[in-house]
Amino acid sequence: MTFLKALPTSRVKPAMQAPALRWGILGTGWIAGKFVESVKAHTRQTIAAVGSRKQDSADAFAAAWGVGKAYGGYEDLVAASDIDVIYVATPHNWHHDHVRLALEAGKPVLVEKPMALNRAQAADMVALARAKKLFFAEALWSFFLPKFDVLQQVFESGALGEIKSVYTEYGEYLPREHRIFDARLAGGPLLDLGAYPVSLLAKLLGVPREVVGLGQQDPSGVNGQLSVVMRNEAGSLGAMSTTFYGFTPTNAAIVGTLGTVRFPTEFHLPGSFEVRSSRGETALKYEEPRGLHFDGLYFEAAEAARCITEGRTEAPCRPLDASLDTMATLDMIRRRLGISFAEAGLRE
Repeated sequence: MTFLKALPTSRVKPAMQAPALRWGILGTGWIAGKFVESVKAHTRQTIAAVGSRKQDSADAFAAAWGVGKAYGGYEDLVAASDIDVIYVATPHNWHHDHVRLALEAGKPVLVEKPMALNRAQAADMVALARAKKLFFAEALWSFFLPKFDVLQQVFESGALGEIKSVYTEYGEYLPREHRIFDARLAGGPLLDLGAYPVSLLAKLLGVPREVVGLGQQDPSGVNGQLSVVMRNEAGSLGAMSTTFYGFTPTNAAIVGTLGTVRFPTEFHLPGSFEVRSSRGETALKYEEPRGLHFDGLYFEAAEAARCITEGRTEAPCRPLDASLDTMATLDMIRRRLGISFAEAGLRE
C-alpha cells in the first residue's frame, strides 16, 4: 500500500453556519461556564436558560454569563417550551438521573463526559434516547475538533496499517478543595482526566480482552493515580496513565505496521500532530495552534445543533456505541484496580 502523499482536509463545517438552537444549561459548575463562554463567542447558538438546584446559584450563573432565564430547579428547565436542547453539566454521579430527566421531557441531550458512572447507566440512557428517537451524545469534545476529523480520515484510509500499540496519558495538578478529591462525587482522575486516553484506546483497539495495572490511593479516600496496560483480541497493546498530582505532557503515540501518529502538544486539545511512515522516510504534519476549552468546546454544540436540525439521533464523530465502549473499558480498569464509586451511590 502506498503511504499518504498528503493529509486529508477537515470536513468539519464552520460553527457559525450551524443552525441556531435554544440551549438550556443543566448545572452551574466550571465546565458549564467554559461551555457557555466558548459557544457564545464562536457560534450563533442561543444560551436561553440555566437550571440549578438552588435559585441563587442559577441567578449568579445567569448574571455572570448573560443567560436570559434562571431556574431554581432542573424540572422547570427541562419542561420549558422555549428550550430546544439540554446540556447536562452536573457532577458525574448525577448524569444518569439528569439525562433521563431531560429525555423523559422530550429534550435532546448533550451530556458532559464521562457519560455515566458505568456502562450499565450509560446503556440505560442510550436505550431511552433511542426509544424516544431523541438526539443524545457524550460531550467528549476532542472528537468534535477538526483535528480529530483529519485523524479519523487517516485511520479510515488504512495508512497506518494494523494498529499494534497505543501509548497515552493525562496528568494535571488539582488543588485539594477540588471536587475530584470527593469520593461522594466519584472523585479520582479516572473519569475526569482518564476518560480522554481511555476513549482513544477504546476507539483504536476496542474494548480490551485483558487489563493489568496498578493504582495508588490518595488520603482523601479516592484513587490518586493509576497506570494500566491492556490487550485486545488481536494481541495489540494499549498503555494509559493518569494522575491528579501534577501536569504531564498529556501525549499519545499511535503505532501501526505502516505508520505512526505523534503529537507535539496535548493530544486531546486543538493542536498539531504528525503522521510518519514506519521507516520514517515520510512525515506529514497537521499544523494548528494549541488551544484550550475556549478554542474548542463550541464544535460539539455546533455539531449537536446540525444533527438535531437534520433529524439525526447521534453524532457521527462520537457515536453512542463508542461511548459505551469507553464506559466498558473504564469499568474493566476500575474492577482490576479495585476502584469503587459506592460512596457516589453506584451499586454494582
